[in-house]
Amino acid sequence: MQLNAVYVQDGEWIVAWLVEMPRVHTQGHTIEEARENLRDALELMLDVQREDSERELAGKIVLKREALAA
Repeated sequence: MQLNAVYVQDGEWIVAWLVEMPRVHTQGHTIEEARENLRDALELMLDVQREDSERELAGKIVLKREALAA
C-alpha cells in the first residue's frame, strides 16, 4: 500500500497530511522535517488505534489474528 502525502506552504511552516488519512497531519520548517513528522504522526495514530482495539477485544474470544500485506 502506498499513502499519498500533501505538503502546503503556510507562512513559515510546511503543513502536511495524508490524503487517505486526513486526521494524520503535521507541520515542519522543511519538506524533509514535515515528512519525518508525518511518519511519526502516522505511527502514533496506529499505536493509539491498536490500543483502542485491544481494549475492545478484552473478554472476547479471538478466533485468529493475522497481518495483512497491503
